[in-house]
Amino acid sequence: MRALILGLAAAAAVASLPAQAQVTPVPQMIDGTVLEVSAEGRTTRVPDLAIVQAGVTTQAPTAGEAYAQANAKMARVIAALRAAGVAERDIQTSNISLSPQYRDRDNQPPVIFAYQASNSVTVRFRDISKAGTILDTLVREGANTISGPNLTLAQPDAAMDEARVDAIGKARARAELYAKAAGLRVDRILTISEGGASPMPIAGIRMGFADKAEVMPGEQEVNVTVTVRFLLK
Repeated sequence: MRALILGLAAAAAVASLPAQAQVTPVPQMIDGTVLEVSAEGRTTRVPDLAIVQAGVTTQAPTAGEAYAQANAKMARVIAALRAAGVAERDIQTSNISLSPQYRDRDNQPPVIFAYQASNSVTVRFRDISKAGTILDTLVREGANTISGPNLTLAQPDAAMDEARVDAIGKARARAELYAKAAGLRVDRILTISEGGASPMPIAGIRMGFADKAEVMPGEQEVNVTVTVRFLLK
C-alpha cells in the first residue's frame, strides 16, 4: 500500500515526538509507505561510582543537647571520611533536622519528653573497592543510618552513545525485515526520536556489622529507546 503524506501532516507528527533528541527532516511530499519502528539499544559497564547516604540520629531531653550531639557525631564521621581519602567535593550535607518527641497521656494533651536531631551527608566513592571499608568506618564513627550504595557510572556518555548505535541498528534491521516481508525496500529514514535513556544498576551489597561490608559492583545496563520512521518503496 502506498500513501501520499503531505509535509504539513508530517510536521505535526514530528512536533508530538519527545524532545530529547530528534533528527527530523520534513519533506514537502512523501510518496511511499511510512513504517514506524521502536527499538531499545543496550550496553553494559562495570560501575565506577558508589553513592551512599550516611547519617547520625540522636535523642536528648533538650533541643540544644540533641542538636549538639548530632553535630559532634557528624563531625567525627566527616573526619573519618577525609582520613579515608574521600575528597571534599564528594561529601555533601543532605539533611539536618530537629523535632520534638511526644508521649501520649490518658485524657490529656501529649507532652514533649525529648528532642530528636538528625544530620546526614551524601558521600560519593570513586574507588568502589574501598566502599566496604569506608562503610565500616562510618558505622564505627557513629553513623547509625546508612542507605545505599547506589552504584552508577561517573561518565555515562560513552555508554549511552554505544546503546544509541545499538538501538538504531536494531531499528534498521527490523525495518528491513518488514520491508522484505511486504515486498518493498527501505528507501530512507524520515525521522529519529529518542525516548528513555537510563543506566540500570545491577549490583548489590552484603553488610554485617561484625564483619567488613562487601560491596559487589556487578554490571550496569545502559538502555536507550529510539523511534525511527522509515520510508519504504
